[in-house]
Amino acid sequence: MSPLEMLKKINAMAEFNRWCGIEVTVAEPGFVEIQMPWRAEVGQYSGYLHAGLIGTLIDTACGFAAGTVAGPNLLAAHFSVNCLRPAVGQKFIARARVVKPGKAQVFTSCDLFAVDAGGEKLVANGQTLLTVIAA
Repeated sequence: MSPLEMLKKINAMAEFNRWCGIEVTVAEPGFVEIQMPWRAEVGQYSGYLHAGLIGTLIDTACGFAAGTVAGPNLLAAHFSVNCLRPAVGQKFIARARVVKPGKAQVFTSCDLFAVDAGGEKLVANGQTLLTVIAA
Protein backbone atom coordinates (compact mmCIF):
# COMPACT_ATOMS: atom_id res chain seq x y z
CA MET A 1 0.00 0.00 0.00
CA SER A 2 1.37 3.43 -0.92
CA PRO A 3 1.79 6.12 1.76
CA LEU A 4 -1.06 8.08 0.17
CA GLU A 5 -3.42 5.08 0.24
CA MET A 6 -2.47 4.30 3.85
CA LEU A 7 -3.08 7.86 5.03
CA LYS A 8 -6.34 8.23 3.13
CA LYS A 9 -7.57 5.07 4.84
CA ILE A 10 -6.48 6.31 8.29
CA ASN A 11 -7.98 9.75 7.63
CA ALA A 12 -11.31 8.20 6.62
CA MET A 13 -11.47 6.37 9.98
CA ALA A 14 -11.10 9.60 11.98
CA GLU A 15 -14.58 11.01 12.52
CA PHE A 16 -13.24 14.44 13.56
CA ASN A 17 -11.12 14.67 10.39
CA ARG A 18 -14.19 13.83 8.31
CA TRP A 19 -16.21 16.55 10.12
CA CYS A 20 -13.42 19.05 9.41
CA GLY A 21 -13.30 18.03 5.76
CA ILE A 22 -9.60 17.18 5.91
CA GLU A 23 -8.30 15.50 2.77
CA VAL A 24 -4.85 13.95 2.29
CA THR A 25 -3.60 15.18 -1.10
CA VAL A 26 0.10 14.26 -1.12
CA ALA A 27 1.99 11.61 0.84
CA GLU A 28 5.61 10.65 0.23
CA PRO A 29 8.16 9.24 2.65
CA GLY A 30 8.75 12.06 5.12
CA PHE A 31 6.31 14.55 3.54
CA VAL A 32 2.55 15.10 3.60
CA GLU A 33 0.12 17.70 2.34
CA ILE A 34 -3.44 17.93 3.64
CA GLN A 35 -6.22 20.35 2.76
CA MET A 36 -9.39 21.58 4.40
CA PRO A 37 -12.07 23.83 2.89
CA TRP A 38 -13.32 26.93 4.64
CA ARG A 39 -16.73 26.59 6.32
CA ALA A 40 -18.38 29.00 8.74
CA GLU A 41 -18.39 26.25 11.40
CA VAL A 42 -14.58 26.35 11.62
CA GLY A 43 -14.41 30.10 12.14
CA GLN A 44 -14.03 32.16 15.26
CA TYR A 45 -15.90 35.35 16.19
CA SER A 46 -14.01 37.59 13.70
CA GLY A 47 -14.47 35.21 10.78
CA TYR A 48 -10.94 33.78 10.77
CA LEU A 49 -10.06 30.10 10.97
CA HIS A 50 -10.23 29.17 14.66
CA ALA A 51 -6.82 28.64 16.29
CA GLY A 52 -8.00 25.21 17.44
CA LEU A 53 -8.40 24.20 13.79
CA ILE A 54 -5.02 25.71 12.96
CA GLY A 55 -3.56 23.42 15.62
CA THR A 56 -5.59 20.51 14.28
CA LEU A 57 -4.25 20.92 10.75
CA ILE A 58 -0.64 21.24 11.92
CA ASP A 59 -0.91 18.31 14.34
CA THR A 60 -2.65 16.10 11.76
CA ALA A 61 -0.23 16.89 8.95
CA CYS A 62 2.77 16.32 11.21
CA GLY A 63 1.34 13.03 12.48
CA PHE A 64 0.68 11.85 8.95
CA ALA A 65 4.20 12.86 7.81
CA ALA A 66 5.66 10.89 10.72
CA GLY A 67 3.43 7.97 9.80
CA THR A 68 5.07 7.75 6.37
CA VAL A 69 8.38 6.81 8.01
CA ALA A 70 7.40 5.26 11.36
CA GLY A 71 4.05 3.61 10.61
CA PRO A 72 0.61 4.52 11.91
CA ASN A 73 1.12 3.80 15.64
CA LEU A 74 2.02 7.29 16.85
CA LEU A 75 0.85 9.72 19.49
CA ALA A 76 1.65 13.41 19.75
CA ALA A 77 3.83 14.01 22.81
CA HIS A 78 4.18 17.76 22.26
CA PHE A 79 3.27 20.29 19.62
CA SER A 80 3.62 24.02 19.24
CA VAL A 81 1.91 26.44 16.90
CA ASN A 82 2.84 29.93 15.78
CA CYS A 83 -0.08 31.95 14.37
CA LEU A 84 1.59 34.39 11.98
CA ARG A 85 -1.43 36.26 10.57
CA PRO A 86 -5.21 35.90 10.51
CA ALA A 87 -6.12 32.70 8.65
CA VAL A 88 -8.60 33.74 5.97
CA GLY A 89 -9.14 31.81 2.77
CA GLN A 90 -11.29 29.52 0.69
CA LYS A 91 -9.21 26.53 1.79
CA PHE A 92 -6.20 25.74 3.95
CA ILE A 93 -3.18 23.64 3.03
CA ALA A 94 -0.82 22.14 5.61
CA ARG A 95 2.54 20.83 4.40
CA ALA A 96 4.49 18.81 6.93
CA ARG A 97 7.86 17.12 6.80
CA VAL A 98 9.86 14.84 9.02
CA VAL A 99 12.80 16.72 10.51
CA LYS A 100 14.34 13.76 12.35
CA PRO A 101 12.98 10.23 12.40
CA GLY A 102 13.81 7.87 15.23
CA LYS A 103 12.82 4.52 16.68
CA ALA A 104 11.03 6.04 19.68
CA GLN A 105 10.35 9.63 18.59
CA VAL A 106 9.78 11.51 15.34
CA PHE A 107 10.32 15.26 15.04
CA THR A 108 8.25 17.09 12.42
CA SER A 109 7.61 20.60 11.12
CA CYS A 110 4.65 22.11 9.26
CA ASP A 111 3.64 25.26 7.38
CA LEU A 112 -0.03 26.18 7.05
CA PHE A 113 -1.24 28.26 4.13
CA ALA A 114 -4.55 30.02 3.47
CA VAL A 115 -5.56 29.91 -0.18
CA ASP A 116 -7.81 32.36 -2.01
CA ALA A 117 -8.00 33.89 -5.49
CA GLY A 118 -4.73 35.74 -4.80
CA GLY A 119 -2.82 32.50 -4.11
CA GLU A 120 -1.28 31.02 -0.97
CA LYS A 121 -0.32 32.98 2.16
CA LEU A 122 1.61 31.50 5.07
CA VAL A 123 -0.63 31.89 8.13
CA ALA A 124 0.93 29.57 10.72
CA ASN A 125 3.70 27.10 11.34
CA GLY A 126 4.47 24.58 14.00
CA GLN A 127 6.38 21.56 15.17
CA THR A 128 5.27 18.24 16.61
CA LEU A 129 7.13 15.59 18.56
CA LEU A 130 5.51 12.20 18.10
CA THR A 131 6.06 9.09 20.16
CA VAL A 132 6.10 5.69 18.47
CA ILE A 133 3.81 3.36 20.43
CA ALA A 134 3.76 -0.43 20.47
CA ALA A 135 1.32 -1.94 18.02
